[in-house]
Amino acid sequence: MRLTDLSRGTTAYVERVDDAHEHDPIAKRLRDLGFVPGEPVRVVAHAPWSADPLLVQIGSTRFALRRAEALRVSVAEACAS
Repeated sequence: MRLTDLSRGTTAYVERVDDAHEHDPIAKRLRDLGFVPGEPVRVVAHAPWSADPLLVQIGSTRFALRRAEALRVSVAEACAS
């Protein structure tokens, strides 16, 4: 699933960041910010009416991402134990 599909407050783990094209600076920046495979992530808040931005927490840091950026991040929901 995509980061944009994640319900608010649900923990998931980053699977990958998709590059839109070769040498994609946005995908590189997302990886530099910590969106790397296995890293826990959750959506803290959504803008009203599915607008930009999403407030996302990865590790102990929060970022505001545009939906177009968040669509590049594939995540897997954490399994309930």
